[in-house]
Amino acid sequence: MLQKFLSTKSVSGSLASFGLLVLRVAISVMMLTHGLNKLSHFSTLSQQFDPIGMGGTLSLALVVFAEVFCSIAVLLGLFTRLAALPLIVAMCVAVFSHSGQGFAAQELALLYLTCFTTVLITGPGRYSIDRLFWR
Repeated sequence: MLQKFLSTKSVSGSLASFGLLVLRVAISVMMLTHGLNKLSHFSTLSQQFDPIGMGGTLSLALVVFAEVFCSIAVLLGLFTRLAALPLIVAMCVAVFSHSGQGFAAQELALLYLTCFTTVLITGPGRYSIDRLFWR
């Protein structure tokens, strides 16, 4: 059993899908906390939030859409790849808007970017609503 666990062979379909489920749920719940915080302080944050020059309200609305609604979709495995795209874009903006502040300021955004890119590449796995629609 230990030898099988330590083996370099790829994991079975159900085990890989379970791993994707854990990744999707964990990263989405963590991102959702950021989005809900931004949503609850929307009026205050929109006055100072404009990372790419589109205006504070529009910029923050797009980020809240990604971090709240797209995170929920990824969490459920609903239109997963499509929902991962706005999250990837938001994390790219976060990484590049903190580029002059050193790696520590970019680290969390890079971690989210890596996880949501993995979800985009691999898809949601078996344990998702997408699986019910696209059998």
